[in-house]
Formats: sequence, C-alpha cells, structure tokens
Amino acid sequence: MVRRLFFFTSVILFILIAGIIFIWPASWWIIFIAAPFFLLGLYDITQKKHTIPRIYPVIGRLRYLFESIRPEIQQYFVETDTNGQPVNREFRSLVYQRAKGDRDTRPFGTMFDVYRAGSEWINPSLSPTPVAEKESRVLVGGPQCSKPYAASHLNISAMSFGALSRHAILALNKGARIGGFSHNTGEGGISPYHREHGGDLVWQIGTGYFGCRDHDGRFNPQTFAEKAALDQVKMIEVKLSQGAKPGHGGILPAAKLTEEIAAIRDVPMGQDVMSPPGHSAFSSPIGLLEFIAQLRELSGGKPVGFKLCIGIKSEFLAICKAMLATGIYPDFITVDGSEGGTGAAPIELTNSVGTPMRDGLSFVHSALLGIGARKHIRIIAAGKAVSAFHMLRMLALGADMVNSARAMMFALGCIQSRSCNTNMCPTGVATQDPARYKQLNISDKAQRVAQYHKTTIHALLELLSSAGLNDPDEARPHHILRRTKGPEIKNYAQLYPCIECDCLLSESHIPEQWKDAWDVADPARWS
Repeated sequence: MVRRLFFFTSVILFILIAGIIFIWPASWWIIFIAAPFFLLGLYDITQKKHTIPRIYPVIGRLRYLFESIRPEIQQYFVETDTNGQPVNREFRSLVYQRAKGDRDTRPFGTMFDVYRAGSEWINPSLSPTPVAEKESRVLVGGPQCSKPYAASHLNISAMSFGALSRHAILALNKGARIGGFSHNTGEGGISPYHREHGGDLVWQIGTGYFGCRDHDGRFNPQTFAEKAALDQVKMIEVKLSQGAKPGHGGILPAAKLTEEIAAIRDVPMGQDVMSPPGHSAFSSPIGLLEFIAQLRELSGGKPVGFKLCIGIKSEFLAICKAMLATGIYPDFITVDGSEGGTGAAPIELTNSVGTPMRDGLSFVHSALLGIGARKHIRIIAAGKAVSAFHMLRMLALGADMVNSARAMMFALGCIQSRSCNTNMCPTGVATQDPARYKQLNISDKAQRVAQYHKTTIHALLELLSSAGLNDPDEARPHHILRRTKGPEIKNYAQLYPCIECDCLLSESHIPEQWKDAWDVADPARWS
C-alpha cells in the first residue's frame, strides 16, 4: 500500500479537485492537471508488461525518464576531461579546436597522471631538428603495381554512405580534396556523394561486394572494372575483418536503409543489411592473393591491399606463406584494432573479440620482416588515432600511415552521443533522417576536416622535431616509452620486440615463440 502512495494520493487529489469544481465551477481547468496523473496511474496498475510502474504507479515512470537522459548527464556533468570513453573529452576538445582553427594549447600542465602505469611519452632531444615545412608523402605500390599512389600520413578511415549521411560523406570528401589526403569509402560502395567533390578515394570491397556485385551477391568483375577505372579511385582495399566486430560482416540497421542506399547496394528494403562474415570470391590464403592480383589487373594496375583485425596468428602467417608460394604481394595491409569503432556491432564482439591495435600492428610488421616482404608492402594503422602522439605511436610500431574515423567524425561535429545505430544522430553525421542531416553545413564542415588534418600533421612534425627526427619514417619503437609499474619504464622496442629480417625463411632461424604458429600455417587453407 505504501508503494502505491503516490497513485492513491493522486486519486484523493482528483476527488478533492472534482469537489472543488463542483463548488466553484470557474476552477474547472484544474482537472487538466490532475486527470493525466490519475489516468496514467490507472494504466500502470492494470498493465502487466512492466513491473516497476505496476508496483510504483506514476512515480515509477521517473526511472525511465532519468535513464533516457543518463548518457547526457554522464557526459556533461559527471565525466572528467580524462575518463570519458571511448574517446575522452581532452581529445574530443582537441579535435574540435583544431578543426575550427581555435587555440589548442593547454595551460597549467598535463591533466594526465604521468606516474600511473600505462603513461606513455616520447623523449625529446637536446638537438632538435627544424620543423619540416610540409609532410613527405608515402608511396603505396609494390613492384606489381603500375599506378602507385602518393598518400598522406593521415587519412579518413572506412565509413560508408549508409553508416554516415550524404552530407557527412560530401563534407569528408570535400575536406579530403582540400587537404590532399584520401577518403576510404567503407564497404557500402562508391556513392554519388563520394564523387561529387573529387577527393581521392580508397574503394573498400567488403564481403557483400556492394557496388560490384551481381543480384546473387557475388563479385562481378565487369562492374568492378568500370568503377575501379575512375581516376578518383586511387587504391582498392579488400576488407577481411573489422576491428569492432571481427568475424562478423558489416551491419546497416533497417532504420538507416533508404531507397537510395538500397539501390546503390542492390539490397531489399525493410530489413537489416547484413554482410556475410566471409568472402565468397575466395576461400584460402592463396585465393585471397589471386583475388588481389585479379583486382589489380582489372583496375589497370592500381594499388590493392586488404584490411583485417588480427585473430588467429597462424592464419595471417598462412597469408605470408601464400605470398612466398605465389609471388603475389598486396601493395598495402590495413591493420585494425579491436578498439576500432563502428556504427553497429554486437556487444560481445566489440568488447571481447580481436587483437588490440598495437599488438596486431607489431605482429604484422614483424611477420612481413620475417618473410622479407616488408619492403614491398605498406602498413596502414586504423584504430582510435586522434592526436599526433597517437599517430607517432603507431608509426613507431611499424605503420607507414594512419587512418582515422572517429577523429574525422568529431571534425564534422560528432558529439559522441553513441546513437549511430538508431538513425537519431543529433548532429546529422550518422543518420539518414533529412530533418537532421540537412542541418550539417557541407562547406563549413569540409573546411574543418581539412583544418584538423593540416593542424594534426603539423603537430606530428613538431613531435618529430622535438625528438631530433626529420621524417615520420624515422620513428622507431625505442622512441616511445611506457611506465609499466612504479618506477619501471620500458620502451616499445622492449615491449614489442621485432624479429629479424628473413628469419622465417630458414627453419633454423625461426624464433621459438613463432615456431608453432608458423608450422601450422597452411597457404592452401585457413586454420
């Protein structure tokens, strides 16, 4: 009875108000205040779906109200500058400031505890080099590539039209053109919005083969060749797996599927667009490399590579053995980390599957060194890079360049509301609702994307200068230090040791910790 006090109180008040109205008819309007509470309470105690409002009529509804605004309360009033997740406010603010061209300096020292385990830094040199006036370019394209591409060290990571709105795609691509860097299409295919402003594209081919598939969902060489011939398409990336949901195909929720997106992807309306978990165009490591060779030929010799999140190490080593067996090498490999982001992922996969970025990156770099193929293949790191130090950390571990998705979304105005999978994005970035995305100013946001890129590259060059380095290619693992516990400090060369060049080519030189995985690896099949 006590639990229903609020409801019974509202009933009594309703009766009293009815009596007041009977005595003073001019006060009839009060009924409009009391009646909703009475009717809501009556509904709560008679419905059987929700326990809390049934036990606590009317007042129990406050729980759902507070729960609905909890993310906003958490972000605006609870989290500090350094403890927010997935990207804390310190780094979100950094992107906003750089994108707008605002002051991005900090007063009064670092907000981070430099004595905590996990704190990282780069040591400065007493003989710093002059800051480079402009960044060098990374030439992507091995001996089998006839049309290499000179890329920036920082590019837009894979985000498809569907996951993002048309205005977001337009702004990103225009920003890429202004800044002279590349824009990965994501697995949703090349849309008209990727092409309108002419920014360099990396065309990602996923397991759904969107944009180059037949009606049965299988790879169509003719359709691929037509689009790969576009001058705007600079590289082709085959997506094997994605860091946020490795072992699971891409997901476009039905709420975000429009007639236009369905036509571009050649899929039916009214249901989630689920890419298969694996490719149908090949079924083995050798098949993957033969597919890469086919794409390279069909594209007229453009750089072709693949993207993956490292899982079973023997499977990647099987790809390495397949390179040696076939003589076919990818032009680049994009390494995604399990901390990667996405618009929609099953929670178990995003939380508990896949190798984190730094571990996967170090492993891929070492494996390619071990088979003597590193000189032919560029490595792209794609996993939660926001600041120049994040970039430098990846470059030191073996990456040649870095792809960023979330930072570019912040440059567009994303506020990390984490509603990408609901079609309710409040900033018009990750939604197909025209009432929302039409408010995103394409010209203004494109300038912000380009400005963020420019300022972050300059910050990277300043970091290199302070360490006495001249070029991003000179960054090495020993340049990055990490506090492991208490006063114990190790550099990345100690934490992520590389194996010797060509050591996997000789049975007697294979490191002991690599031997089991190398012996199991079979270029003719997975696992």
